[in-house]
Amino acid sequence: MSQHATPSSSDKSATEFDAIIVGAGVGGLYALHRLRGLGLKVGVFEAASDVGGTWYWNRYPGCRCDVESMEYSYSFSDELQQEWQWPERYGTQPEILRYVNHVADRFDLRRDIRFDTRVLAASFDSADNQWTLQTDRHGAVSAPFCIMATGNLSTPRVPDFAGLESFKGNWYHTGLWPHAGVDFTGQRVAVIGTGSSGVQSIPLIAAQAKHLHVFQRTANFTLPARNAALDPSAERRHKAEYAERRQAAFNTPFGISGHPPPVKSALEATREERDAAYEEKWAEGGSISFLYAYNDLLVNKAANDTAADFVRNKIRATVKDPAVAELLLPNDHPIGTKRLILDSNYYETYNRDNVTLVDARRAPIEAITPAGLRTTEAEYEFDAIVFATGFDAMTGALLEIDLHGTDGASLKDKWADGPRSNLGLMMAGFPNMFLITGPQSPSVKAQMILACEQHTDWIVDCLEHMKANGMARIETDQGAEDAWVAHNNEVANSTLYPQANSWYMGANIPGKPRIFMPYVGGFDRYKRTCDEIAAKGYEGFTLTPAKTRTLADA
Repeated sequence: MSQHATPSSSDKSATEFDAIIVGAGVGGLYALHRLRGLGLKVGVFEAASDVGGTWYWNRYPGCRCDVESMEYSYSFSDELQQEWQWPERYGTQPEILRYVNHVADRFDLRRDIRFDTRVLAASFDSADNQWTLQTDRHGAVSAPFCIMATGNLSTPRVPDFAGLESFKGNWYHTGLWPHAGVDFTGQRVAVIGTGSSGVQSIPLIAAQAKHLHVFQRTANFTLPARNAALDPSAERRHKAEYAERRQAAFNTPFGISGHPPPVKSALEATREERDAAYEEKWAEGGSISFLYAYNDLLVNKAANDTAADFVRNKIRATVKDPAVAELLLPNDHPIGTKRLILDSNYYETYNRDNVTLVDARRAPIEAITPAGLRTTEAEYEFDAIVFATGFDAMTGALLEIDLHGTDGASLKDKWADGPRSNLGLMMAGFPNMFLITGPQSPSVKAQMILACEQHTDWIVDCLEHMKANGMARIETDQGAEDAWVAHNNEVANSTLYPQANSWYMGANIPGKPRIFMPYVGGFDRYKRTCDEIAAKGYEGFTLTPAKTRTLADA
């Protein structure tokens, strides 16, 4: 790799790169920044019209991050983290997107990104260790290395309801929200789904709509966010401690600093002590804090029940109609085993006269009609329908691309029974292809920007190692992949997580294999494992020297 190579090296055409990145969300942007630092010519291909990934697409009312702003941000540049000012405790979608755009501009990243370009297929040529990607706008492009920064929540799922095309009103998906926004004033609106996007949007839609019907199949646990303007003195204090806090975050299970790990079981406390602890956490706001009340809430059902019952009692105390309150009580999964949602006035919304909750489990939706929708019990007329039905999480975006590795092996075939990877970083049979926060890494169970930085840093260190040793190809061993998948499953099965039919399990997608996808052994433990593997010369990976061309010659 020439020390003087630049991303505009004249010896390569517009379709040939040293590395290709698919996706320009927070992971893809950081990967571009780091790979440029190696002197590589990098091409980024992004389906959207601008940067931001999930924060570009998800513009629904109330969309907000559930990790506090001072933590949910890049750590690679101290100047960046010192200069940026977050207005609120939890960042809104517009503010986070403004931040991501600022990062793209500050580090001059846009010039290497091809927007409005979808990658359709990718195949690996073992003879010359080269990936060739087919795009819908720029034809075929190639590079020895391919980094898939396609995101974990980037493939919206619209339910396959019969009659959707016949609906005469407007319908929307929270993950594909119109950029101009939507005014529901005076309209009869249906929201289908009560996951995170439903919980966040329902209070704001209810405030506009003439009448809102919420169709709930599964009640979910949600806690008050207690969002507020960011205290300037707290911001100054946090920024003064950023270096220490960032380092501390790497040594926590969720990649988030500021929450001392609990040392006591919920069952060791009296009921009065537990209620006081949960009350304090409820008043404080935030999900990590609540789950950190005791050390066994995610591994011991009896301990978990104490926290779940506390929240159920809060719902009963908030919702005035006892029948509605009972319908809102989650009763089919332990608290925290689905994404623990943060809300602003969600349960209070059901006290409004213009809001009706419909039990879509007892009376499933049969079809969308020209005038609205029909359940097994009734017909409803609506001016607008909002699908808050989530995503084909963690695997959907990769499987939408026709990926083929060595000997033409297909990713669709490889993942037919569920995703398989080593560390969520690489897949056996797909050399020189790296994943950023792939399945079987902490990904959505950690602070995502930190997880993206950790993965990217590992990849960049790996490429530097290959350069120093004249290597042209890296692939994970099948045995190492099998061992990591088994470990991932073993860790998950030691917790309460698999007891929930969650999108962590792929349960929201009909026909999707049920396998627990994120690694829940702790971000700290995971990072140590990645570092140890690299320190041992990439144990479990096979590195092959170049035949004719090496990364060092790029």
